[in-house]
Amino acid sequence: MTLHFINAQLIDPEAGTLSEGSVTVEAGQITAVTQGNIANPKGQIVDCGGQYLAPGMVDLGVKVCEPGERHKESFRSAGLAAARGGVTTMVTRPDTTPAIDSPETLEFVTRRANEASPVQVLPMAALTKGREGREMTEIGFLMDAGAVAFTDCDHVVSDTKVFQRALTYARSLGALVIAHVQEPILSAGAVATSGKFASLRGLPAVSPMAERMALDRDMVLVEMTGARYHADQITTARALPALKRAKANGLDVTAGVGIHHLTLNALDVADYRTFFKLKPPLRDEEDRIAMVEAVASGLIDVISSMHTPQDEESKRLPFEEAASGAVGLETLLPAALRLWHAEMIDLPQLWRALSFNPARRLGLASGRLQAGAPADLVLFDPNKPFVLDRATLRSKSRNTPFDGMRLQGKVLATYVAGNCVYEN
Repeated sequence: MTLHFINAQLIDPEAGTLSEGSVTVEAGQITAVTQGNIANPKGQIVDCGGQYLAPGMVDLGVKVCEPGERHKESFRSAGLAAARGGVTTMVTRPDTTPAIDSPETLEFVTRRANEASPVQVLPMAALTKGREGREMTEIGFLMDAGAVAFTDCDHVVSDTKVFQRALTYARSLGALVIAHVQEPILSAGAVATSGKFASLRGLPAVSPMAERMALDRDMVLVEMTGARYHADQITTARALPALKRAKANGLDVTAGVGIHHLTLNALDVADYRTFFKLKPPLRDEEDRIAMVEAVASGLIDVISSMHTPQDEESKRLPFEEAASGAVGLETLLPAALRLWHAEMIDLPQLWRALSFNPARRLGLASGRLQAGAPADLVLFDPNKPFVLDRATLRSKSRNTPFDGMRLQGKVLATYVAGNCVYEN
């Protein structure tokens, strides 16, 4: 069936344009993008009513808790949450129980995802066995089984020789390595960013320099090995010069930032609300603004939800003891639109970071609004106001820091390969 989206505001992140137009879809692919409306369209018509049509978001770094902790999040619940949030591709993390560090575990995850999720799921695999930082995984076999990248998530490979060998081997296979840039000794036990506020609250804190130290080390190893490298979250202004130098020197390096670090700051933990406990911890307002500016300039390439489900028992604890992380699949779009409403970034720039850049980094055809691209699309109203009630979230875990907040931006429909997987 031919599907025509007419009367839409088209966001093209590759061309960097926002224009009125129409999109034609056949057999799961975009076949035409037309400025203005199509004359005498034949097929099914979707009148977008002047709302915004964009490539579906590619969320790099989603935790789905299968295997091991299915009570926190399953592929079905995460997939429904993603569809409702306009995320058409989830790139999932291997920090499960057990870790996804063997072809057998990866094949189980892939099978479960294909059975249960209405959106596309691309799994990452662990870089070292058990994410313990001692022995690298069988990267080649895991790539053959479908792994799109390799990461130990928030377990930093502190043994420099092990990490150097893993990068060298990954380079020989063309594999992408994703690293968490926090110096592990300085960061151990920290739940806040060092400064007057953390001291007044009596919270163990870590200096922003811990991020810079880890990134500096990794950039040296990337220069040594020539590996493809992505930093999962850059959150401090102190780390940006190292990233800028690495890119200027031609290293194959990209970086991301979590949506919570773009929209919240360290003062939000004032009442010891554990839904605001993240890893790395929330930063000062100056760092938040620097991250937004880095995204707008293209220095930081990717925005992700860093979706990390935690059940009530893990969060209803004293701040220091509570588990880190927040869900973000359903709040990624309205949270990101905060930056647009604040006139800090335009929509094509925002969608480069949410969709085009992560797709390009992983070698995917998605993330584009061009003929020949997959028809993974999100239709949304950026101005629709609402108050978030976490009880309405599709995720099994509802640990969102945005509970009770006034947000703007609602997904109207989500399409994967031209099929509607969510409609408001």
